[in-house]
Amino acid sequence: MNTFRLPIGWQYVTPSLGGAFDPSEWATYDKLVQSCLAVNAYCIIDIHNYARWNNQVIGQSSGVPDAPFIKLWQMIAAYYAGEPRVIFGLMNEPYKLNIAVWAQTLQNVVTAIRAIAPKHVILLPGIEWAHADTFISSGSATALDAIINPDGSKTNLIFDIHQWLDKANNGTDPNCVTDNVPVFEPLAQWLRCHNRTAFLSATGGGNEDGTNCNPLLCQQMQFLLANSDVFVGYTGWAAGSYDTSYILDETPTWLGYPWVDTPLVASCLYWP
Repeated sequence: MNTFRLPIGWQYVTPSLGGAFDPSEWATYDKLVQSCLAVNAYCIIDIHNYARWNNQVIGQSSGVPDAPFIKLWQMIAAYYAGEPRVIFGLMNEPYKLNIAVWAQTLQNVVTAIRAIAPKHVILLPGIEWAHADTFISSGSATALDAIINPDGSKTNLIFDIHQWLDKANNGTDPNCVTDNVPVFEPLAQWLRCHNRTAFLSATGGGNEDGTNCNPLLCQQMQFLLANSDVFVGYTGWAAGSYDTSYILDETPTWLGYPWVDTPLVASCLYWP
């Protein structure tokens, strides 16, 4: 594994809207990022706010204009401008908002970042929780495809997608019912036709026998590998300081060197 996605809530980064970094919280978060960089991995900064500040949609409500969101990413870009392996995941799972307005918000952020960090990878999320199955039908694909760098290129602007394998497609059930190949096939075709790429930054399933996630998650990942010209990477959800009863737990267990992966991670989430 060479990529880790590191979520943090916007309110922890800047306790006041449009304010400076909280010194203590940012130091804690940066320690995590630095430990990721120390193992020579790619490290995704994930602002985990669903396109909202205190339930108000960014750029689509009177209380939260684009400006503080732009400032947030200017500060982050400046802090990691010298770290090319840091990836800017602009926002986790936007939902229930206007895609045309959201795309303009993202364009404003991209333009601001590029003045500071001209070459870093930026992940662009669509609406409807960034789901891959609605990426085209929701208008996200067309709207985000129009976002450009200041030089007119689309270099290192990668679409950020999520997809789950449970019946509700929301990651709340450990049981898997699909390998998502019917979802990823048309998306792969669209990406090729438009010379674009996507990164699957959240996917996963249950570890227990009987959930059917092995083989279904393995089959999904095999499809992504076979189409890695357009699906350039993925991160599983989720590992960390969860209780081991969390239904999508991917946290390894320490039994003495080496760490022991969960069964689903060991079977499906290593890219050959």
